[in-house]
Amino acid sequence: MADEGAVLGALRDAILAGEFAAGQRLVEVDLCERFGCSRFSVRAAIPVLASEGLVDVQRHRGARVRVIPLDEAIEITEVRRLLEGLAAARAAQRVTPAEAAQLRQVIAEMKAAVMSAELMRYSDANARLHALIRRIAAHETATGIIERLRAQMVRHQFALSLVPGRPAVSLAQHERIVAAIVARDPDEAEAAMRDHITSVIETLGSMPAGRPRRQNAGPVPGAGR
Repeated sequence: MADEGAVLGALRDAILAGEFAAGQRLVEVDLCERFGCSRFSVRAAIPVLASEGLVDVQRHRGARVRVIPLDEAIEITEVRRLLEGLAAARAAQRVTPAEAAQLRQVIAEMKAAVMSAELMRYSDANARLHALIRRIAAHETATGIIERLRAQMVRHQFALSLVPGRPAVSLAQHERIVAAIVARDPDEAEAAMRDHITSVIETLGSMPAGRPRRQNAGPVPGAGR
C-alpha cells in the first residue's frame, strides 16, 4: 500500500499532467483504488494540495481540482516576473562554463522543436530551461515560490503554446535570456527575463474572453482541458 508521501506526489503529478479536469471532484474511494492507498493517505494529501493552490475544499461538498481563472493567471504571472527576473540575474552572477553549455543545449532543443513544430517538445524544453536557470541561481526562497506559482499555471501555459506563432517569439526571448546569463551580465539577464514574462502577460491578456474569470463568490464552474 502506498504511503502518504507517495500518494501526495502521485496525485499532484496527475493534476499537473491534466489527468483530472479543472473543476473535477476528487472522490476518495476512486483515488484509493487508483493509487492503492487508504482513505487516510488521501485525506492527508488533500489539504497539502489545497495549500499549494491546486485543490479547492468546500465543506459538505468535498474537494475539486481548482480552476485558475484567467485574471488570476495574469496576476500570478506578474508576481513571477519579479521573481524570475531575480533568478536570471543571480544565474548570470553564478553560472559556470559547464552550466552555460547546458543552457545552450536546451536552447538548441527548443530551436529544433520550433523548426519541427513539436509543441509538446518545445513546452518541455521551455520548462527545463527555466528550471535550470533557477537551479543555477540557487535562490531557495524564490525557487519555492516560483514553482508553486507555476504549478497553478499549467493549463494556461499549455494554452499559450497553442497560440499561433508564440513558440517562435518565445524562442527568441529565451535566446536573449541565455545569451545574457552566459555573458555574466545580470542586469541584461534580469531585463531579458522580465521582458519575456511581460510578453507572456500580454499574450494571456489577449486570449479569448470565454476563458474562466474569477468569481466574486462561490466556486468557479468546472471546465475541461
